[in-house]
Amino acid sequence: MLDVVVLGSAAGGGFPQWNSNAPACRRARLGDRGALARTQASLAVSANGYDWFIFNASPDLRLQIEAARMLHPREGLRSSPISGVVVTGGDVDAVAGLLHLRERHCFAVYAPSRVLAVIDANPIFGVLAPDCVQKVELALGERVDLAGASGASGLAVVAFAVPAKVPLYLETAGEVPTLSEEGDAIGLEIIDAGTTRSFFFIPGCAAINEPLRRRLAGGELVFFDGTLWRDDEMLRLGVGNKTGRRMGHMSMSGDDGTIAAFRDLGVRRRIFIHINNSNPVLLDDSPERRLAEAAGWEIAYDGMEVRL
Repeated sequence: MLDVVVLGSAAGGGFPQWNSNAPACRRARLGDRGALARTQASLAVSANGYDWFIFNASPDLRLQIEAARMLHPREGLRSSPISGVVVTGGDVDAVAGLLHLRERHCFAVYAPSRVLAVIDANPIFGVLAPDCVQKVELALGERVDLAGASGASGLAVVAFAVPAKVPLYLETAGEVPTLSEEGDAIGLEIIDAGTTRSFFFIPGCAAINEPLRRRLAGGELVFFDGTLWRDDEMLRLGVGNKTGRRMGHMSMSGDDGTIAAFRDLGVRRRIFIHINNSNPVLLDDSPERRLAEAAGWEIAYDGMEVRL
């Protein structure tokens, strides 16, 4: 059985974003129940109730751990049920939280080679003592069993490329980055090794191509990139100068959006995650929220629990 907990559901910056005075962020900051505050996107998953794995190490990770009782220390003066962290991309909101795990706790970091190279190239990640923290490459298309504290965790993953771009801080000045499927961002199939039931975690995706459609078709559950409602929403709101496509994210709406792309895939449960503070689906009373839910989508929130 897979236990899945949404530690964070927002995109980079969270909701409300610290420097945003937009109406939706004001509502969240005032504690409006229709505009729930959210931290940056991350999951916690366990197949045995003992070994827990973090999927994407959000900058909010310390607060997320404190808010999730199953991740609290259980034994002795220092311990943690966190056995590993699985990283889907090199963006700040996926790797910065690793710095919270620097207190000589033994765990493994699982990531594709391009993401491990980004981590290795930045000396600040040297605070993760190599005699405590193992780095394991996720080769695309290959099943990897995640190791528990004292043996098999019962959890496995298969990483696969999705259309994506390099993280913003790795872009070349003056050049518009092209999309690639070389592992700058990946999707994951997360598998219960005992039952073989699985679900997909794809927090960043620029397009749904035919190989991805075939992979997802008939799936039981997908957590999918919900960054923007429409491609130009940040431009329209005056809070940014980039479209969703330029940032490497699909939009929810439109003929080429996520809702339309999933319409005939037969995925039984669909949940949007990694939702930007500009996206109106964060508001319970918005027309966009009603449209998304009418199309069969759920909007992730911090503390959301799913059991497979």
